[in-house]
Amino acid sequence: MTPGQFLHQIKRSGPPPAVLLLGPEAYERRRIKTALLATVPESAVVQHDLSEVTLAEVLDDARALSLFASERLIWVSNAEAALPKGKAAAEEGDSDGEPAGAVNAGELLAYLKDPTPGVTLAFEAIRFDFEGDDKRKQDRVRKFYAGIRDVVELARYSIQEARAETEVLARKAGFQMEPDALELLVEALGADIARISVEIEKLALYAGNRVIGVDDIAALVPDARSTTIFALVNALGRRDRARALAVLDTLTKEGEFLPLALAFLSTQFRMALVARESGLKSAQQIQSHFQRMGIAMWGSRADQVYQTVSKFSKPQLEQAVSLIYRADKGLRDARPDDRIVMERFIMDLVQ
Repeated sequence: MTPGQFLHQIKRSGPPPAVLLLGPEAYERRRIKTALLATVPESAVVQHDLSEVTLAEVLDDARALSLFASERLIWVSNAEAALPKGKAAAEEGDSDGEPAGAVNAGELLAYLKDPTPGVTLAFEAIRFDFEGDDKRKQDRVRKFYAGIRDVVELARYSIQEARAETEVLARKAGFQMEPDALELLVEALGADIARISVEIEKLALYAGNRVIGVDDIAALVPDARSTTIFALVNALGRRDRARALAVLDTLTKEGEFLPLALAFLSTQFRMALVARESGLKSAQQIQSHFQRMGIAMWGSRADQVYQTVSKFSKPQLEQAVSLIYRADKGLRDARPDDRIVMERFIMDLVQ
């Protein structure tokens, strides 16, 4: 089930005997934990770590009756640690054909058939994601805890979902953000809504009665130095040599990793070349084209690409890609002066 469905279930019928929180999304996990904590007294909360105790010990605690509280929450972190390891994990069984980890899993299943009234076991399995190599490992976790009926999938937010949630958080915090600033905040923090929510709280204290802009994000949000890289992209897209060199100077003084800046530029010019070759005539067409290709793109990024397309001809874009390759090679030399390499790149590109 989704986090929203589980939160609704808690409001409607209270917490279940056990829940498995599966996935790495920290923001939704924090909301669920807050909701569960609100159902019990503070003194009735117990925390266990399955990398330090056994699942059997956790179940023994769950069966124990409290003299002080009729309702308890037992929060169990590192749920993955209960799974069999080494050879047993590889074979998923022993020589007698009994599934590896069956003793622990069987004890959990037996407990769930007759759970202690008023006790909620919340198992936190955050190590593995829902895609790639992690998916197989996560499936093993899901299988081990198959006796738990309530499984909440905590998948990471997509860029679009993070943007929408950021708008909601800013509105609840009582301030407004410029669209470009909002998109920049999401991109600078990698659509990590848990980190975004923390920065929203800081921005709320800073904003007062004014609208938060791009400069505010650059000044206040960690990891937003990349905003200066976007400024370099925009300056080159406008063929503004003086501004590009000034931004490069700022990047150098801030200790920015210049190969990262070049990587952003490479993406920008390659997208612009694709847009020109595809005959795209507006930012809206560019946004739609890349989204159909499965590449997430916001309006402001589409505007950046369109600016670049409008300022550079196809031969110039091809030259830019070639110059980026040469600059990248220069940055990989034995003892390069990164600033000189990037200055030469800017001078050759914007003649």
